[in-house]
Amino acid sequence: MIPPRISHHQKYQPATHRRIGALLAVLVTCASALPAQPPAGKPVYDIKALAWMAGCWEQRAAGRVTQEHWMAPSGGTMIGMSRTVAGDVTRGWEFLRIAYASGTLTYIAQPSGQTETAFPASSVTDTLVAFDNPTHDFPQRIVYRRVTPDSVVARISAVRNGQTRAMDIPMARTRCLG
Repeated sequence: MIPPRISHHQKYQPATHRRIGALLAVLVTCASALPAQPPAGKPVYDIKALAWMAGCWEQRAAGRVTQEHWMAPSGGTMIGMSRTVAGDVTRGWEFLRIAYASGTLTYIAQPSGQTETAFPASSVTDTLVAFDNPTHDFPQRIVYRRVTPDSVVARISAVRNGQTRAMDIPMARTRCLG
């Protein structure tokens, strides 16, 4: 008996299936890496609108120097850090990040090595960005307002017992040093 003739297509079919399977795996992986859709009714803010925050900022007051450095928006994030020095002693420091979390632009703060806290954006304009987390103790709201291209005011606030406690931190653009 003569064996049936195998066509070129049939001969390489298992290899083709492996390639298609690998391609599908890559597509599924890429799709799962896409940001989640924002919750219904939540506005979508573009992180690029915060480019005015990028750079180095400084406040000098009452013997204290507070510096805040922000990298420009790239890859859906802004990375920042802050340090407050009084005399020759660091009084506080913070790692900062603005990124998309669950499809929402979010300010993520990790002060002085504590657990990080997320503050979803509630407003973004050409000159102001506000982030809110009403369940946090202090602050519950973080606002950056551009006054001029070379000055911003950061405001942190919270409501306790019906009273708003707030602190304004006016900062001037400064040269970024190593």
